[in-house]
Amino acid sequence: MLVAAAIDFGIQFVGWAVASKLKTEKFYDVLGSAAFASTAAVTLASSAMLPRQKLVSALAMTWTARLGVFLGLRAHRDGGDSRFDGVKENPGVFAVYWFLQGVWVWVTSLPVYLLNGSPGQVPSLNAGDWTFAALWAFGFVFEVTADIQKYVFKSNLANKGKFIQSGLWSVSRHPNYFGEIVMWCAMAGLAVNGLGSSTPIRAIGACTSPLFVTYLLTKMSGIPILEKMGNDRWGKDEAYQKYKKTTPVLIPKLFGC
Repeated sequence: MLVAAAIDFGIQFVGWAVASKLKTEKFYDVLGSAAFASTAAVTLASSAMLPRQKLVSALAMTWTARLGVFLGLRAHRDGGDSRFDGVKENPGVFAVYWFLQGVWVWVTSLPVYLLNGSPGQVPSLNAGDWTFAALWAFGFVFEVTADIQKYVFKSNLANKGKFIQSGLWSVSRHPNYFGEIVMWCAMAGLAVNGLGSSTPIRAIGACTSPLFVTYLLTKMSGIPILEKMGNDRWGKDEAYQKYKKTTPVLIPKLFGC
């Protein structure tokens, strides 16, 4: 875990130093993804290479690859990131953003680090592992589908100034976040299933990840900001008000109910 932290925050420091000098945010998301992937790979390489360790590391790196590609495409389409307007010119404030990204990477990846760093675990995969892997796949497909739908919607010039309410966005106002929370719950489940009662502190620590991700997305940087932006843009739009009243914020409504 200490090695993972050193790599993670080392990447953030170098990224901040270069990006601050160039006054650009272009490296931010890419290096965040790189930190996820590199720390997962390093902790796996130093592990016993048990099947569950390989599975959890592979899932983490698959999600990271998808994240990097998606954020890269979005940045290219939008030509920048408004989150950093007025920030990237201030090295001190900019450093806080990079530090927080390091915290996000490290805490979110705890199930991977704890499982890869624990020799005392169930050696072979079992039904519980495959159940959590299936849950992870569901969350992954849900998030990817939602992101693709929104990307295609916003790329269509005919939709400029409009809000998306089709596809998965018709059953949840933030379906991508729902999928991500499900994924990290599944990752924690895999860690707990493998660590079990032999290392209860590690198992409990793994559960910090989905709790942190859920709090971050629902209370801090995710939903609150996007909901405010939506209200500022379309608050007087009757269609948007109807959409908010009939569509759950996060957990999708089922069967059109």
